[in-house]
Amino acid sequence: MNEEALNMSLRKFLKVVGVTSQQEIEKAIRTAVADGRLKGTEKVEAKMVLTIGSVGLTHQVDGTIELA
Repeated sequence: MNEEALNMSLRKFLKVVGVTSQQEIEKAIRTAVADGRLKGTEKVEAKMVLTIGSVGLTHQVDGTIELA
């Protein structure tokens, strides 16, 4: 295994995950505020699950996103 190739590929993947996830979260929250489902002052609970089936990995991160 080439450690440098693994590291670069992983960083590229995580960058895409981070950018696209932020965009989707922002879009969903803005829509929920516009629709009246959220006031825009709450804290919302979030969960991110990463799975890689071929290596048996499931990793969950729980957190809170503050809107104000």
